[in-house]
Amino acid sequence: MTARKPRPARIRLKLFDLDGGDCEIEQSEVDLDALTERQLLWVDVEDNRDGDTAAILDGLIERLRLEDGRRILQSLDAKPMLQNFQDWFMVQVVAVKCTGKAQFEGRGLAIVCGNNFVVSLHRGPIEFIDELYEREHGESRIGSLRAESFTASLLDWHVDSYLHAVSSLEEEVDRLEVAILGNRIHHECLPELAHLRRGASHLRRMLSPHRHVFGALARPDFRPNEDRGDEKEFRALEQRFERAMDAVEMGRELVVGSFELFTTRSAQRTNETMRVLTFVTVLLGTLAVIAGAMGMNFKAPLFDTGAQGFWVTVAAMGLLALVAILLARWRKWM
Repeated sequence: MTARKPRPARIRLKLFDLDGGDCEIEQSEVDLDALTERQLLWVDVEDNRDGDTAAILDGLIERLRLEDGRRILQSLDAKPMLQNFQDWFMVQVVAVKCTGKAQFEGRGLAIVCGNNFVVSLHRGPIEFIDELYEREHGESRIGSLRAESFTASLLDWHVDSYLHAVSSLEEEVDRLEVAILGNRIHHECLPELAHLRRGASHLRRMLSPHRHVFGALARPDFRPNEDRGDEKEFRALEQRFERAMDAVEMGRELVVGSFELFTTRSAQRTNETMRVLTFVTVLLGTLAVIAGAMGMNFKAPLFDTGAQGFWVTVAAMGLLALVAILLARWRKWM
């Protein structure tokens, strides 16, 4: 098989202009000094670990004056962190992608927030980045947002991706519980429960390290300004993160609850089997007592009937067994 070629690195630049309308521009057209308070530049860079990405980053760092963070920007390591510089700051998070049934993959996302510009840098495609980029056309009025507000919006989309992942996990749990509550208990349920438990734990391990990042963004000492509007947005973002953490924890509890349902259903099935075995044992014991009584050494008119008496006895025992089975089905013993 031929090796799959990696997706080439790409850069997308969109200028949100409140007066002139939104438009896509080239990297060579970026002029940091020309940006006004009624404009917002969004630069999205998709890294592919190749040399062409380094060239793109070098040109972008020079035009946006991000030399202080060159080393950090060139070493995206998919670890949640927050770095504050004089005129800009960078927050690095891990975006989640659902790759299958309760299988989650993390992708590093770095967001640089400066004066009237925002840069998003990630390795491989991120669904909500592409969705947001393709959604806005024409006059979206995003140019009226501060760069900090747009950064908070991107981070909110990032948190929302974890909520979608939890929804995917809940769908798998619901499907499994329906199978468990069915008439038959499949032995494959236990490995699938273990798979769901690993998926829920992996999801929590990816999200929980972001707590110190969102907590630091919401503190009053992080880039204080006069209107303090950014602080309110980041506080709301922290609250949404906490709700996402609660949702992930709830997902883990759902998996544990499914395991308890599985064990309860298995115990119920075992009890039903034991009840049937007990009934069969009692029935066979009763028939054995009758057969033993008929084999006792005493004179009775029945023994003088020969084969006819034998078949009458067998028929009577069969009739007794049939009546007992019908009674058990009526009483729902089996």
